[in-house]
Amino acid sequence: MTNLQPYACQPDQSRGRRFPEADAPTRTPFQRDRDRIVHSTAFRRLVYKTQVFINHEGDLFRTRLTHSLEVAQLGRSMARTLGLNEDLVETIALAHDLGHTPFGHAGQDALHECMVSYGGFEHNLQSLRVVDHLEARYPGFDGLNLCFESREGILKHCSKNNAMSLELWEADFPGQSGGVAKRFLQGGQPSLEAQLCNLADEIAYNCHDIDDGVRSGLLSMDQMLEVPLFRKYSDQAASQQSDFAQAKKQRRWLYETIRLMLSDMVYDVLAATRAQLEEVMPQDVNAVRVAPALVLFSAEMRAQTRELKHFLFKHLYRHQQVMDTMGKAKCVVGDLFDAYVASPAEMHQDDEAMKDISLQRQVSDYIAGMTDRFALREHERLTGQRLFHV
Repeated sequence: MTNLQPYACQPDQSRGRRFPEADAPTRTPFQRDRDRIVHSTAFRRLVYKTQVFINHEGDLFRTRLTHSLEVAQLGRSMARTLGLNEDLVETIALAHDLGHTPFGHAGQDALHECMVSYGGFEHNLQSLRVVDHLEARYPGFDGLNLCFESREGILKHCSKNNAMSLELWEADFPGQSGGVAKRFLQGGQPSLEAQLCNLADEIAYNCHDIDDGVRSGLLSMDQMLEVPLFRKYSDQAASQQSDFAQAKKQRRWLYETIRLMLSDMVYDVLAATRAQLEEVMPQDVNAVRVAPALVLFSAEMRAQTRELKHFLFKHLYRHQQVMDTMGKAKCVVGDLFDAYVASPAEMHQDDEAMKDISLQRQVSDYIAGMTDRFALREHERLTGQRLFHV
């Protein structure tokens, strides 16, 4: 890739893979990682995994797959402007939710509750687990054998205990890509590409959750106008198109408001990040890792987006209808966990999938890999209950 800044991740200077492989003749290591993710089973499953609304609630709501694609689009656009590695940004964006459970955060919370005595469950760590262990496609190794930089970006959060376990495990690969969790023990930052994906993720879900919330009827334009950040851009949109207040133009008004807001969030990140880079002047990616966070919102935009997130949390994510649905979803996950622990043969896994790990972790892996609709079918098969009428 050309026109990369010195502080970007250079594909020819990657810290490598856990299992050495010859370079591909026509693709950089990060392009190869992206392609492996796109062809993975876990990536295909994202199309039937909840973002906010369970799949059967509507065909046009975002799923984990469409969310990941939106993050990748935003990330690549910003990376190109900043001179960062677009391919690595796309790789991280497409992989960042591979470990998410069915039913979104409700499923994650339920699975963590089931696993609290067995090491817990973190969806970011599970995404890394998917690409390191659970994908079974290659004869020479488990997982996808991604580059260090891709794995580093996927691991957005990690508890201290899990970071210590990862460091001990990676010590078995001397001279390779160990240390993916080291920053959670010693402080420091990941690459700029990983930092950029974190903000692209936030921008994407803040904007598309408004769209889905209004489409669902759980939010209204009048409610959204209570949020100063949203009202600012709705006023801009209305000043450009005076008939937006008409009922038949409400949807276009919403779209234009979200478009203006998303664009300004992107431009804000670009301006604030450039200012940070000019101040710190990192000479390479190693300097990035010991510097403060460099990809960020301005202080003003950070405060405004925080206010927007609080609004969405209160009025959408904690809306009674969503809570009722997610309560049922948590029951599905809890019941499945108990059923599989009591009778592991019900998981119908290949013998190869039964690794040298606890039964509870095997069950956790199995449930985390489910789509919403497969989880519902399994729950009905094992319990005789139909909690959702799909």
